[in-house]
Order: sequence, then structure tokens, then C-alpha cells
Amino acid sequence: MEFAFYLCGLVAVLTTLRVITHTNPVHALLYLIISLLAVAGVFFSLGAYFAGALEIIVYAGAIMVLFVFVVMMLNLGDAVQAQEREWLKPGVWLGPGLCSLLLLLVMVYAILSVHGQGIDGKMIDAKAVGVSLFGSYVLAVELASMLLLAGLVVAYHIGREQRPGEVLSNRTGDAVQSNQEEHA
Repeated sequence: MEFAFYLCGLVAVLTTLRVITHTNPVHALLYLIISLLAVAGVFFSLGAYFAGALEIIVYAGAIMVLFVFVVMMLNLGDAVQAQEREWLKPGVWLGPGLCSLLLLLVMVYAILSVHGQGIDGKMIDAKAVGVSLFGSYVLAVELASMLLLAGLVVAYHIGREQRPGEVLSNRTGDAVQSNQEEHA
């Protein structure tokens, strides 16, 4: 399992670097999903099966759906769609594909090397997790949800496109026509 730990850690670091350096938000999200799956692989290789499962369900699942929703909501337009068609060549998806294949091979190796040991440990049910999250950690969970909501609103307002004829409001609350219509 040490091999799986180091290989998943390497994939996590490399794909996280691609998330930071990539200019296209959709491609960065794909690399982020692979990075989160690699971190889940690190948890699995350390024997923290529940933390690995939560990593996949919460982060690679729910949070990534939220990020993809924000990118779709911003509706980047026809120019970006033409650019996406140009980027869908094998050179673009080859990196995420190889990293995913590497993670798959690590998981197959880890499953085959267990030799019937199975998962031993105390069974934790969903009620215990819910009581723990919404008992002593309720403030942290609610603060995290408010931060995600604030980030969603900010991303919408920063990234939305100003359409001709759209009425905007300035800081004093007065309605102002868009600049394109004023100069027409």
C-alpha cells in the first residue's frame, strides 16, 4: 500500500498544479476532480476508508457539481464554444486521461494486493456522522455553506456578460443604461 500512497500523492500534486496553471475553467475543473480522487486514494491507502469515501462523495461529487453549475451559469458564449471544439483534440484530454488511468491501475493493484484481508474496523452509521457534523460542528458547517453561497454570488456578478440595453444600478442606486447604448 506504500506504492499506492506515493503514486496517488504524486498524481494529486501534479493535477493540482494543472488546476492552478490551466486557463480554461472547465479543464481546470476536470483536473480538480482527478486531484480529489487522488486524495481519496491517499486516504484509502492509509486505511482511512471512511474519510476516502467522504472525499469522493462530498468533494468530488457535491462540491464539483456546484463548481460546474457556476461555470454553466456564467454562459461564456459562442466564442468559447468554438474554442472548446478546437481544444477537444487528443493533446488536451490526454493528460487527464493518463492520470485517471494511473489512478485506476493503482486501485486495481491495491485491491489485488489485499489477499482477502478485507476492511476491519468499527462500523459507523449515517446517524453518527450526522450527529457529529450537526452537533458540535454545526457552526463550521453553516459557515462553510455561507462561504460557498457568497462565492457563487460573486462569481455570477463578476463573470456575467453585460448585454446591450441592460439597466445597471450604480452605487447610489440610480438606474444607468449600459455604455453601449449611451454611445449609440
